[in-house]
Amino acid sequence: MSPTRSTAPARQAPAVVSVPASLPSDRVLGRADAPITIIEYASFTCSHCADFANTVLPELKARYIDTGKAKLIFRDLPTPPLQVANAAAALGRCAAPSKFFDMASQLMANQASAFASGGVQNWLYSAIGTTGRTEQELQTCMRLPATGEGLARDTSAALAAGVDSTPSLFVNGRRVEDHSLQGMVAAIQPLVR
Repeated sequence: MSPTRSTAPARQAPAVVSVPASLPSDRVLGRADAPITIIEYASFTCSHCADFANTVLPELKARYIDTGKAKLIFRDLPTPPLQVANAAAALGRCAAPSKFFDMASQLMANQASAFASGGVQNWLYSAIGTTGRTEQELQTCMRLPATGEGLARDTSAALAAGVDSTPSLFVNGRRVEDHSLQGMVAAIQPLVR
């Protein structure tokens, strides 16, 4: 089974979903010790992921992440076109850890125009400046077998846990079906102490 681009939020969560609490490749936005954990499985080629990143995440960040109430863990789950999604995921894995979310934000902000214009290579290339690495460092890292193997491992772990669409979001281990701001707040706010 390969992950698919979500065309609408899923209607029903699988009966049992057990996503790993932490993976070595996790990229974390916010305080590591924040009491609420939001896990996002996303693809840089998923339009719904870009919508979440561009319209919902900024407010969640302001309300919960910047205030230390929650942290966001980003995990790759590439969707078609896989060659492009895998390249973007590899770029993210090779970015300086402190620059990953800057790079992710730029890719998500420009995704729609890149795909509409067919300028996907330029879209990827334009994000290099946000990675904190030189183009040569990125090319070397992206060619390393460990980069692709890590992505494959994380994708397999997501699929084994029943995560098969993007975005898939979990708050303290519970799947959130409504990815709107209201849906995310409804899942997070009861946990705020």
